[in-house]
Amino acid sequence: MAEARSAAGEGSLDDLLRHRCPLTPSLSPRKRTTSQSKTEPPLLRTNKRTIYTAGRPPWYNVTGTTFKEAFVIGLCGGSASGKTTVANKIIEALDVPWVVLLSMDSFYKVLSKDEQEQAARNEYNFDHPDAFDFELLVNILRKLKKGKSIKVPVYDFTTHSRRKEWKTVYGANVVIFEGILAFANKELLKLLDMKVFVDTDSDIRLVRRLKRDITERGRDIGGVIKQYNKFVKPAFEQYIEPTVQVADIVVPRGGENFVALDLIVQHVHSQLEKRKQRWDMSALASAHQGQPLPRTLSVLESTPQVRGMHTIIRNKDTNRDEFIFYSKRLMRLLIEHALSFLPLKPVSVETPQGTVYVGKRLSGKRITGVSILRAGETMEQALMAVCKDIRLGKILIQTNHQTGEPELHYLRLPKDISEDYVILMDSTVSTGAAALMAVRVLLDHDVQEDKIFLLSLLMAEMGVHSVAYAFPKVRIITTAVDKKVNDKFHIIPGIGNFGDRYFGTDAPSDCYESDEGMDF
Repeated sequence: MAEARSAAGEGSLDDLLRHRCPLTPSLSPRKRTTSQSKTEPPLLRTNKRTIYTAGRPPWYNVTGTTFKEAFVIGLCGGSASGKTTVANKIIEALDVPWVVLLSMDSFYKVLSKDEQEQAARNEYNFDHPDAFDFELLVNILRKLKKGKSIKVPVYDFTTHSRRKEWKTVYGANVVIFEGILAFANKELLKLLDMKVFVDTDSDIRLVRRLKRDITERGRDIGGVIKQYNKFVKPAFEQYIEPTVQVADIVVPRGGENFVALDLIVQHVHSQLEKRKQRWDMSALASAHQGQPLPRTLSVLESTPQVRGMHTIIRNKDTNRDEFIFYSKRLMRLLIEHALSFLPLKPVSVETPQGTVYVGKRLSGKRITGVSILRAGETMEQALMAVCKDIRLGKILIQTNHQTGEPELHYLRLPKDISEDYVILMDSTVSTGAAALMAVRVLLDHDVQEDKIFLLSLLMAEMGVHSVAYAFPKVRIITTAVDKKVNDKFHIIPGIGNFGDRYFGTDAPSDCYESDEGMDF
């Protein structure tokens, strides 16, 4: 993975939101000390706009299945042929908001001690197919094409080793995969929708390699030339140059060949247009009319206290302080109710009186809370008050006004979440659109569906049916279910825009504010 195109959601939320508008700085030069950047945000700034290069999961339909796979472009060519420059030019010209650039440099095998010593003496062949972990590469690219989250190794060229930390990346509209042996594996070729060979004169490639390895990797000129003559040039002639036969397009002169680049961009645009599908909210609204509520739904008992609190927070004249106070009370009750559905195992303890008490304990590793920003974040305090030392994650979903699709803009999940019971929190759920994507994100991080609990203060029947139909094993828990959703997809009678009332602000027009007030 090239530098400025790494982990999804690794930067701060403020940084990500601050870069949402198109910017004008020129392309940053590619750094090659490591195969990925640790500090730069997942953005590619072109002279036209800012492109989110961390990717995002694709949109899903009412059954929870993907509409489309990403379009994968494979770029092959000799070392220092200009593959990354071509990739950047394509990304800029495509003008699509979500792109992932995956580099084969990230997939060098872990070297043994003897191989490390050979590499230090410039006697290890990094251009041979055996130097790459093709099994890992194919597995990762296959998941990336499907929109699943993946972790990409970070290779350090100065030490010839993988770093301990791996970068998390999502799929996107377009995935560009570049590498010297991008066409050398049959399984890899099956995943490429377009194959582009970058053909650059060998003298030019040698000059570029000398400059790069000396200035950016700290190598000496003698070692670089020795490695080039012994490994790079023979490997190009034996393994790389013959693969030009499988290429769909050959690009002479690399990034300076604007005619070839224009042809590539035109073809990708036409393919993306064929794959384009829209989320049909009217179909979603009518899909489950008249159906009984699912068995996976649990509604908090409507006691006089609960109904009294609903009366207060639903009242449009309730002031903000009272709205917050009674919302928090309801949240606490909701979370206590939700915890009763967690599996428990019997356990015996000794009391201070020296007798044995047979009780219960959580049958699982731990619980993690994940809030759908921004309104779902209001439920975190209640969760932390009930569950000691709980881990928290956050998901931000926003609308793309050009496509009408919701997109993942920020993601921060704890490590090893796949082993946890996950409490997914949103203040209200009307259509279920944001909840569907949030559940899909958790599933893409290998969280088990039956370990996901969707909690909301208020839901519409439409949203309940949508989530239950797409993900029948997800437990849905709320304090109340309203029957109707109006033509603007607001819950009726509803509670209004929860985030606005709680925070005392006006919600951004493109934010999925708990499913309410969304543009489709």
